[in-house]
Amino acid sequence: MSSPSKTKAECMKFKPSERKNILTVADVSMASVIGGAERVLYEQSIRLVRRGYAVHAMTRRLPVHGEEETLVEGIPERRYAVDFTNPFLFLLSNHRNGKKLFESLQGRTGFDAIIIHQPISAAGVIKSRRAKGIKKVYICHSLSFEEYVSRNKRPADLSGRLIYGMHVQIRKWMEKRALQHADEIIVLSQFTRDKLRGAYRIPPGKIAIIPGGVDLVQFKPAGDKASIRRALNLPDDKIVLFTVRNLVPRMGLENLIDALKTLVANAPDICLVIGGTGPLRHELERRAEELGVDGSIRFEGFIPEDYLPKYYQMADLFILPTRELEGFGLVTLEAMACGVPVLGTPVGGTLEIISQFDPGFLFPDSTPEAIAGLIAEKYHVIRNVPDRWREISGKARSFAEKNYSWDKHVDALEKHL
Repeated sequence: MSSPSKTKAECMKFKPSERKNILTVADVSMASVIGGAERVLYEQSIRLVRRGYAVHAMTRRLPVHGEEETLVEGIPERRYAVDFTNPFLFLLSNHRNGKKLFESLQGRTGFDAIIIHQPISAAGVIKSRRAKGIKKVYICHSLSFEEYVSRNKRPADLSGRLIYGMHVQIRKWMEKRALQHADEIIVLSQFTRDKLRGAYRIPPGKIAIIPGGVDLVQFKPAGDKASIRRALNLPDDKIVLFTVRNLVPRMGLENLIDALKTLVANAPDICLVIGGTGPLRHELERRAEELGVDGSIRFEGFIPEDYLPKYYQMADLFILPTRELEGFGLVTLEAMACGVPVLGTPVGGTLEIISQFDPGFLFPDSTPEAIAGLIAEKYHVIRNVPDRWREISGKARSFAEKNYSWDKHVDALEKHL
């Protein structure tokens, strides 16, 4: 991961005796950036450190974690054990062990502020008496109970529906408690702010909107797109569409694959690259095969962080076919920073970003017909008016530079600490 050196101004922000101690509490680990939640946690943390803050991270220990503690660019990340045997033991151990770890850290460090990223890992922290008097800032990426509903199909049988409903209500209750204990709440989009106010009736003055950002050094336009394609074993002569998503239902990837059937019938030189992993992988591969477009799609699986910019850089278009709950859409900014225009559905944060750039890059809706129609329109510009497309690509980069960066994000975040 890129880590530019600190400027003199950043290093001198605090005298050693004045350094603020910050604790981040999250359900995810910043040691492996595999999604938007990890990205926000990582970027906030490393940039606060560069500005003189002493940042400590706390999360639950997952089966993939080999250690209880690790260092991420000098930031200690401590992990507490949880019992995954059943939901009851998971929540109980999460609360008990999270509280115990927090109190141990607080006793040794003495935190000036706590930044909470998700409600479950925060349960033990906000319950502790040692957390009283410490400023708490809640970063709401999305509503926890809505994420659960989106990721889990409602069972058909009565007992299954009862357990499912209990999961939803427990998450809603835990999230409500975390929000109530927070002194301030930060969201990345107006969409998420409205969701929060609708679900929990949060006073408007308690919520601040701080848009996400992009690392403009790591994500930049390609110097030689053809050589990058050759290195990735992709054809030079095709129009390449790219998307990188968790392969879960809300992402709408099945609609994109359906749209591809219409597209390749009229433009066989279109190729789609799908990055990411998830439970729908085999189903999506089977769908592509049944539609006869499997020869025009590459499923890349998980794309390591160091390779991700290259995948953006090799593409002609980035496609965001999300059906629901796009809280912000950091991938939109990453693609645009690489000079790759984005076509997205008018869902959540995507609507807010792309409508500022050019409403003509928003699909009318998330149906395969709408997706295919707009991609076909832009395909003809790429093929027939390449100078115009290069101009649009340059504007995409300029848009990201002018409006979004992680430094701007952290500038705003500091005012709430």
